[in-house]
Amino acid sequence: MRWPAEAIWEAVSPRLPGFTVEVLPEIGSTNTELMQRARAGRTEPLLLVAERQTAGRGRLGRQWHSLPVTSGPADTLAGGGPDLPALTFSLGLPLAPRDWSGLSLAVGLAVAQALDPVGERISLKWPNDLWVQGRKLAGILVETAAFPEPAARRDGGRVTSSGGGRTAVHDGPAGRYTVVGVGINLSLPAATGLSTPPAALRQWWPQAQAGQVLGLVAPALVEALLAFEQEGFAPLQAAYSARDVLREQPLRLSDGTEGRGLGVDASGALRLATADGVQVVTSAEVSVRPVGAA
Repeated sequence: MRWPAEAIWEAVSPRLPGFTVEVLPEIGSTNTELMQRARAGRTEPLLLVAERQTAGRGRLGRQWHSLPVTSGPADTLAGGGPDLPALTFSLGLPLAPRDWSGLSLAVGLAVAQALDPVGERISLKWPNDLWVQGRKLAGILVETAAFPEPAARRDGGRVTSSGGGRTAVHDGPAGRYTVVGVGINLSLPAATGLSTPPAALRQWWPQAQAGQVLGLVAPALVEALLAFEQEGFAPLQAAYSARDVLREQPLRLSDGTEGRGLGVDASGALRLATADGVQVVTSAEVSVRPVGAA
């Protein structure tokens, strides 16, 4: 496998001093690894890529596994060696937004725009999935960890976050080390045991290679996170709504509530028109699906 580590570093490091890229052949979970490092005081900005995850995690504790490197037609078309059936990575960096609401939506939008700038194929399913025609292309898991001393300290209302990398000083809100995990299907996986049928990038981009896709997504994701830190989700509401697959659809929540999707508000909360009025859904413990979906 060839990874554009140097190109990504050159694109990102001016925005994130101390940024590094690390590629591992196999790991349990990239998110778990970065969260463990953060709790041990290693809070530098880092892109951690795994060619295979054996204990990947999704939202609500769902497990996710990537398959080993394979060879296939896509590899021959690209003129390269064996490539991956999925791209899995986690990006960790210190962040201190004034409002964390809508962060996973901002991440999903950034990934969708990087892969499908015009918005012809990829839609967004609240709160953290990328869909293509009712099938799941990619998933996102966002986690945060408090900075252990002395990686973060309060000083006159300002928070300084360090840890060998980017040093961010903010007025007001306390920073946290933020880990954003992304899993993108490159080839179509088996649908057995999946709650949503899968989609794959190579269904419309046959030559897509993992390194190529990473080079598109990672810098865009960094820019999106830094913009979110300054501006929050509100400026992204319209762009998200344009891809919102749940808008104006009959929906059912995991608690049994049914209604019609009204899109998301300026904080990224899902608005649902029910028989009892408009319900605002923010809980990460509630899942939502179109009525009639498997």
